[in-house]
Amino acid sequence: MSYTGFDIYAKEYDQWFIENSNVFETELRLVASCLKGSKEILSIGCGSGLFEKALKDDYNISIKHGIEPSQSMADIAIKRGINVEINTGEDANYGDNCYDTILFNGCPCYMNDLKKALIKAKKAVTKGGRIIIIDVPKESGYGTLYNLALSVGSWEHPLLEGIQPHLPYPIELVKQAKWRTTAEKINILQEIGLSNLSFKQTLTTHPCFSHLQIEDPINGYDKGSYVAITAIKD
Repeated sequence: MSYTGFDIYAKEYDQWFIENSNVFETELRLVASCLKGSKEILSIGCGSGLFEKALKDDYNISIKHGIEPSQSMADIAIKRGINVEINTGEDANYGDNCYDTILFNGCPCYMNDLKKALIKAKKAVTKGGRIIIIDVPKESGYGTLYNLALSVGSWEHPLLEGIQPHLPYPIELVKQAKWRTTAEKINILQEIGLSNLSFKQTLTTHPCFSHLQIEDPINGYDKGSYVAITAIKD
């Protein structure tokens, strides 16, 4: 998969979250709740380090190491204090028993071979450690609208009039994504021997209203447009 979109639109990616501050804080609260108690964290697809910096500043959660394939995104993350390896989640070497938590936040939909990356994560996380996958499920409200926008090639289409999110995610980045259902991700985790799973979700309102308020995460995965799956390595 090409990451040219993120190289070109790195600043636009940050700006989208800054302008959608309620959506960002809602997602941030979900990530923070999943990372509670984590000490040694590896962030796969850390992007510009926007979440990592906010986690440190607002929740005292320190993520020092990240892997990111886009040079432009990584350059911003490095300025924010993250030690970034320029590589894909599929090709990088995570090491053995190095981390108590490995985080995949918002990146699974941009990975061609999520299973390959999760096998590496299982090897790299310590016994009793956590692998956390957070993303937009294909079946969710946001996932459905993203795929509709992808199908028609633009947010500016009559089918999306009145139902699109406030300040929609850049269509150039939508076109690079492939969203998986929650069931697909559960199946992958179970295939590699991870069955101790728990779930949290947020962005539970319709996408066109999600910018109006900040949500706290709740358990489950049947309502949210941002869902976290936490797998414990037994």
